[in-house]
Amino acid sequence: QVQLVESGGGLVQAGGSLRLSCAASGRTFSSYAMGWFRQAPGKEREFVATISRSGTRTYYASSVKGRFTISRENAKNSVYLQMNSLKPEDTAVYFCAAASVSSILYTSRYEYEYTDWGQGTLVTVSS
Repeated sequence: QVQLVESGGGLVQAGGSLRLSCAASGRTFSSYAMGWFRQAPGKEREFVATISRSGTRTYYASSVKGRFTISRENAKNSVYLQMNSLKPEDTAVYFCAAASVSSILYTSRYEYEYTDWGQGTLVTVSS
């Protein structure tokens, strides 16, 4: 099990940028593929981005591709989500999640594959 704590959320104007961070503690961080998900008010949680254990493979939801970048620093037990060109529809609570996988190249956009979740951080984009 790994404990996850997100930070970096806040209020930003449309077109602006934010960088979310997720700090992990507990078991070996490099054993986990990591993902970011979000949940907008009144909507179901949805996939945003994922990164492999090695950090060499990433995958994005079509709605954020080209605007968001996921990265990780295994030495710092951290994963990040750089969000640029933010839109009001990006407003949501953002969650990081960890999936224990054997392959260093595996990525996943499926919630059921993630076993550990943070408490979330709120991102609000004003128009």
